[in-house]
Amino acid sequence: MLFFLDIDGVMVPAKGWKTPEFLSDGFPAFSIKAVRALQNLIVDNDTVILTTSHKSRFSIDQWKNIFKNRGIVIKKIKLLPDNSNHASRKDEIINWLNANKPNEEFIIIDDDQSLNELPELLKDHLIQTSSLIGLTEDHTEIIKAISLNRN
Repeated sequence: MLFFLDIDGVMVPAKGWKTPEFLSDGFPAFSIKAVRALQNLIVDNDTVILTTSHKSRFSIDQWKNIFKNRGIVIKKIKLLPDNSNHASRKDEIINWLNANKPNEEFIIIDDDQSLNELPELLKDHLIQTSSLIGLTEDHTEIIKAISLNRN
């Protein structure tokens, strides 16, 4: 399975009144709830495609270490291309899907409101988090149900 994964508002709740804790790798700590949820979703053959605006700040190996330092082992990580033309997240994901035409199931986990404008066929793959809360076990159950319904 492919997981299009945002970070801010998904793994790191966006609480404007509170500065997040940064770990020694220079990146914010993930919420415990988000870590548990992602640990329950990702298996060895899954690929995480980072959609976050931070995607270009670190190499793929650095991203693997960022996740590992937070208790999540991801063997296959990809990054959406640099967003040099300032496209919306919706357009970034649509462009990637059109260019790559994946033949496996995918889930989009993001808090970006532009994703509400996805075509219905793609919107069925969207798990939209609350930016203040992030990814939770409730989302995990929904993702597993979506995955089971398609197999």
